[in-house]
Amino acid sequence: MLKVVFLGTAGSLPTTTRNPSAFLLNYNGELILFDCGEGTQKQMMKAKTGMQKLSSIFISHLHADHVLGVPGLLQTMAFQGRTNPIEIYGPKGILDFIKNIEKLFTTKLKFKIITKQLVNNEIIKKEKYCIKAILMSHSIETFGYIFLENEKPGKFNREKAESLGIEKGPLYSRLHHGEKITLENGKVIDPYKEGIVGKPRKGIKISYSGDTRENEYFMIKAKNSNLLIHEATFSNKEKVLAYEWGHSTAYGVATLAKKYNIKKLALVHISQRFTEKIDIIMNEAKKEFDQTIIPNDLECIEINN
Repeated sequence: MLKVVFLGTAGSLPTTTRNPSAFLLNYNGELILFDCGEGTQKQMMKAKTGMQKLSSIFISHLHADHVLGVPGLLQTMAFQGRTNPIEIYGPKGILDFIKNIEKLFTTKLKFKIITKQLVNNEIIKKEKYCIKAILMSHSIETFGYIFLENEKPGKFNREKAESLGIEKGPLYSRLHHGEKITLENGKVIDPYKEGIVGKPRKGIKISYSGDTRENEYFMIKAKNSNLLIHEATFSNKEKVLAYEWGHSTAYGVATLAKKYNIKKLALVHISQRFTEKIDIIMNEAKKEFDQTIIPNDLECIEINN
């Protein structure tokens, strides 16, 4: 199970109800942050997510509404006594950005910041998942990110295992992970051939656009996502302006979500123009893709596969 907490869903300007861009993945207790707009640490406090289990921050681009929360978050974690290192990933300029932040602090942090500048299609591999950086189409270098959980073992057929005389215990775990075993009578058991374990299941896939024009290159990579978190700064009536400024329309994103078999679409980076007119972009998107939501700040959804 994976939880997504929307910490900031506003566009470039925050409103009284929406903070600048940030959302958090809680993957089996590990916290992964994508973008870090101003006040993100306060939003984490409100959402009661904690901070000490935050392992990494992925920055889409260096516009202020996506990064101004980084200094405050780092300082807050320092005040809370953090000693574990944190990894920060981002586009060109991220190394200098983090170095300058560290220079601003009057007290040296007691935890290490491991900063990595990414390139297009770079994959950050972890034990149970990977995150891929995809170059987007914005006014400066920007990455979208795709979180992909490793393939999971298929369903375990306990009755079948028992019928073959396999005792409950460590052998069940080995079989469930696809390992062949040898019984005392010398018989080799292949869990797949014997029907003890079903076909492996695909892991959860979460895709995030950052700021971008509608981008088929990214959507090809995001195809079949359980959740697509995509900016929708403009309405369809403003599609020319959206393109000029390097942003997307709700209608255009919904059309792509339908085309690329997205399971659920969450529209973010909501312009202050729609604070009291959210139905405009919701209705545009729903006409093309019914499984669309516009989450509020601090809203949490669970993704199962």
